[in-house]
Amino acid sequence: MRKKHQFTAIIEREDNMYIALCPELDIASQGKTVEDARNNLKEAIELFFETASREEISERLHDEVFVTRLEIAVG
Repeated sequence: MRKKHQFTAIIEREDNMYIALCPELDIASQGKTVEDARNNLKEAIELFFETASREEISERLHDEVFVTRLEIAVG
């Protein structure tokens, strides 16, 4: 049985596309919709784990990622 892991997906709009980033692995993908970008990122992560060596996975995998918002006064 395959082990399940959870990863973070940060998705933002860039022009007419959505860019999805997994900060734990520094893997990105894109799509025309949020859902497309999410699904494409999921596929990219799955392919990474299928093809990467244990050493590469160990080097790229960040155990802790913190996502927060900052309030900055501008102007």
